[in-house]
Amino acid sequence: MKLRISSVMLAELQQLVLAAAPKEICGILFGEEGQVTCYNSTRNVADDPIRHFEIDPVALIAAERHQRHGGPAILGYYHSHPGSEVRPSVTDAGSAAADGRLWLILNGRDAAAWHSREEGEIYGRFDAIRLDCWGAKGQTTAT
Repeated sequence: MKLRISSVMLAELQQLVLAAAPKEICGILFGEEGQVTCYNSTRNVADDPIRHFEIDPVALIAAERHQRHGGPAILGYYHSHPGSEVRPSVTDAGSAAADGRLWLILNGRDAAAWHSREEGEIYGRFDAIRLDCWGAKGQTTAT
């Protein structure tokens, strides 16, 4: 399993992380078969956005509804760990549903992809997956 994203899109997300730091950012990834085709930045409605994130439930419900009516499929989610590693935290694991969706964690420089599932290797919720990034000329590099 892997998550594929364009280098342009990944760079945009990294810039959003840097612009919002020290607050965490979050959003929804859309696509199919592990390929991100677009994303939607959402408000972080966590009580303490410097230490936690919570995707705005209004945006999440709207995305789910749009998907049901023929809109793009929700592939997963992204959020940031500004100034920290791109590995899920205990809090991330406790908040994530074991729904098989993919997670992208960024810190403004690095990024890593994760699969949310029951009995995952990390905190019983996440498995590491390959993150593939391709550039304007179509080359693919693992990050």
